[in-house]
Amino acid sequence: MQRAIDKLEPFQRAISKAHLAAAGVSIDSLENPDKPLIAIANSWNELCPGHEPLRQLAAEVKKGILEAGGEPIEFNTIGMCDGVAQGHAGMRYCLPHRDLITDSCEAMIVGEGCFDGVVYMGSCDKIIPGMLMAAARIDLPAAIVTAGPCYDEIKPSESKALRARFLAGEATEREVIEGTLRYYTGPGICPFLGTANTMGCLCEGLGMMLPYGALWPSSTSQRRFSARRTGAAVVDLVRRNIKPSDIMTQAALDNAVALLASIGGSLNALIHLPALADELGLECTWAKVAQTTSHTPVVCNVVPNGDISCINLYKAGGIPAVLKTIEGSLDTSVMTVAGKTMGEELAGDIPVDRSVIRTQDDPASVANGIQVLYGNLAPEGALVKTSAVPAEQHVWSGPAMVFNSEDEAFTAYNENRIAAGTGVVVRYEGPKGGPGMKELHRVTEIMKGIPNSAVITDGRFSGASGGLSVGYLCPEALDGAPIALVEDGDIIHIDLSRNLIELEVSEEDLERRRATWEPMIHENGGRLLARYAKQVGSAKTGAVLS
Repeated sequence: MQRAIDKLEPFQRAISKAHLAAAGVSIDSLENPDKPLIAIANSWNELCPGHEPLRQLAAEVKKGILEAGGEPIEFNTIGMCDGVAQGHAGMRYCLPHRDLITDSCEAMIVGEGCFDGVVYMGSCDKIIPGMLMAAARIDLPAAIVTAGPCYDEIKPSESKALRARFLAGEATEREVIEGTLRYYTGPGICPFLGTANTMGCLCEGLGMMLPYGALWPSSTSQRRFSARRTGAAVVDLVRRNIKPSDIMTQAALDNAVALLASIGGSLNALIHLPALADELGLECTWAKVAQTTSHTPVVCNVVPNGDISCINLYKAGGIPAVLKTIEGSLDTSVMTVAGKTMGEELAGDIPVDRSVIRTQDDPASVANGIQVLYGNLAPEGALVKTSAVPAEQHVWSGPAMVFNSEDEAFTAYNENRIAAGTGVVVRYEGPKGGPGMKELHRVTEIMKGIPNSAVITDGRFSGASGGLSVGYLCPEALDGAPIALVEDGDIIHIDLSRNLIELEVSEEDLERRRATWEPMIHENGGRLLARYAKQVGSAKTGAVLS
């Protein structure tokens, strides 16, 4: 095996190795061509609960690398917490920082040019996708490690009830904090099926994570053992020259979509999977996803699709149990980071708790958990998590109340100006218009207190969002899309049975409005967001940068 650093001309090779040795890398390891240098790209920090455990887990990864005969070298990148960024302008940075993570990994790994393989460590909404995109772009043998979900002591519904009491003025801030700590009991990924746990699960479905790696709880020894085994697995991948491009094939990407549909995962996956496909030179369009979700049943009801958490899913058998359940819908010939095909991984006895993970033919396992809607309000598509929409709202009509930002919608809510049955339209929150495409989870949360209401936006949602929430509208308002032309009182019609979202305004009236339309330009407050707005593409193609 000839390592990357050994391809340098003799003098530069010696100088580069001297710098590494000065940083503590073993000279013997640098001189031994059979000891691969394995990067650990770690997004550990003390701000994000999903990332706080990653320092300890990195130590376990290093043990695995060393035991397998490799040499670990760790560096850090950033990782924001969407929960902390909610409800203020900071949320504009969350999606853009996905691409910063990918770029920073490229700069360190490709720029230094000394690594043979990589263990990518990240836990949360944009960080896991950023790491996957880096693995695809750089294409050195690699695997993903996350912190896993934290244990919850109370049901998701009890946590929601506490927040509702606070919004109604019936609970203090301290009571909310202490009560929530019975749901988020400690460091680890939030226990619901938000984007973080969804993307962790999809890492398994893609073959980029060891079996059970998505849902071992953060506080368990098994979580540490999994990290340790991952370090050893990447050394083996280097020796066998198995790269991410060998694992994340079109078939693997299709498997991930089938898994997403089966667990009723976060809509944000339909930004991240197209972006990953773009890095791989593969295809993951909303239209293709809709073909899968339309006939793939949801086999488990983790919040927001039900009232159980990812810990319940872990206890029921985890992602291997889900993959075993939907095996007939998968291409099991794909390779995994375990060095085996998915079929080989699923061949053994995998216990499944059928009270949590149903069979696909169970009457309660209904398809179309995620839908792509079209109509004159969303000519290029909009997304809705149908599995989290009450049945009585699958066909809905109501008058629009239009807001040009999330903040405007909050103000109207606090002033009790939003009536029951309203379609709250929040626009200019798309990738360009935000800029940054805010997650409007707080809007969807407060709207649950307004009967028979809907949220329609070119922004996006948290994986925890439920109710009739239609988002990711394409094209976005800043591009002069139909959502930019909606006026207060316009009737919006949504029919999930027909994949339809329609504005009951004639084409002639829309053209008349377009003639006097002027875009709303938000103050973005920073150069990063200004640059992002100029480079970012449509949500439907992954919000990738040009």
